[in-house]
Amino acid sequence: MRRRKLIKKAALGAVGSATAGSVVQTQTANQTADRTANQTADQTTSPNSTAKIAATQPAIEWRMATSWPEGQGITFRSAVDFCDRVAAMTDGQFIITPYASGAIAPALEVFEAVRSGEVECGHTSSLYYIDKNPALVFGTTVPFGLTPYQQYAWFYYGGGEAAMTKLHDPFDVVVFPAGSAGIQMGSWTNKEVETVADLAGLKMRITGFGAKVMQRLGVETVALAGDQIYAALEAGTVDAAEWQSPQTDEQLKLYEVAQYCYYPGWWEPGSTYKLVINQAQWQQLPKAYQSILRSAAAAANLTTLADFDAASGEALQRLVDRGVKLKPYSIEIMEAAQRTTFELLEESARTDPTFKALYDQWRQFRRQIFQWNQINELSFEQFSLQSQSASL
Repeated sequence: MRRRKLIKKAALGAVGSATAGSVVQTQTANQTADRTANQTADQTTSPNSTAKIAATQPAIEWRMATSWPEGQGITFRSAVDFCDRVAAMTDGQFIITPYASGAIAPALEVFEAVRSGEVECGHTSSLYYIDKNPALVFGTTVPFGLTPYQQYAWFYYGGGEAAMTKLHDPFDVVVFPAGSAGIQMGSWTNKEVETVADLAGLKMRITGFGAKVMQRLGVETVALAGDQIYAALEAGTVDAAEWQSPQTDEQLKLYEVAQYCYYPGWWEPGSTYKLVINQAQWQQLPKAYQSILRSAAAAANLTTLADFDAASGEALQRLVDRGVKLKPYSIEIMEAAQRTTFELLEESARTDPTFKALYDQWRQFRRQIFQWNQINELSFEQFSLQSQSASL
């Protein structure tokens, strides 16, 4: 019971210490994105339409490269579930076989494997590829940016889909959101990190735009695949590492090699996984199959987040029971990281017209949805968490 109180107290502390923009979350986009998936699915998954597809459409087999270890629970399962949906919706006519990281392409090279035509499609994160175009960060997650539901709202109804389609055209790929881990945990480490000065010289596994922020704050960043994190922490190759959620971090057994887990993962408040499809392969598909891929991706986008949220509470309790010490990032670090994030975004906007156009549109959407979520969700969550804490 004492440890359960510690978790609830820690969660309440996070609400109190973070800015309103970094803790708000909305469920309205969940409903609207679900409508999108259902509308498409209604047209393609009824018994009559499925039978019609089987009778009139070609048999196709694709391979899917992923960035995830096969034993990585929810993350790899989200790719498997997507492939299963496509098979069911086509009565077995369209088969996509998912492969774990390394089977076809290394975890951080899935995008290039799809782009080159080595494999028809992939399941990955755009965080790994922002060196190709910094604006790719908006398609997955921006530090101190949108929460998962806000990201859904932006992509499906706030102009995000059109922006991402245009951004990916030069790479000869088509992309759709296909899963989210939610607001992530922070870093696993054996060193206490309380001030910005404590970050200087820290060697940390982190990818994407968050790595750029950490570098500006004095951290030496290292890009590693998920299945390399445990060994790196154990050997001392890195001092700290971030991955995903309590459930997936537990599966990697990070609690065996690090005693502290800091939160929140401000660098990934709404990390969205991507279905990446080779453009030539996409264009060869019948329209019915294209609609089915869209629908299956939208469904995966919703159910993966629900899966993570449902599993994380119990996993977090198990981590605490194992002796993991949960520690919030200090206000000093949070404020410095947020300030640095927007300095870097502004710098990119000044030098890159493509980045600026997307950033300006995204920032306006962020401002409006944050204002709404302060009214509806943040006010409710603060009251509910405080009431729950007082009743313990």
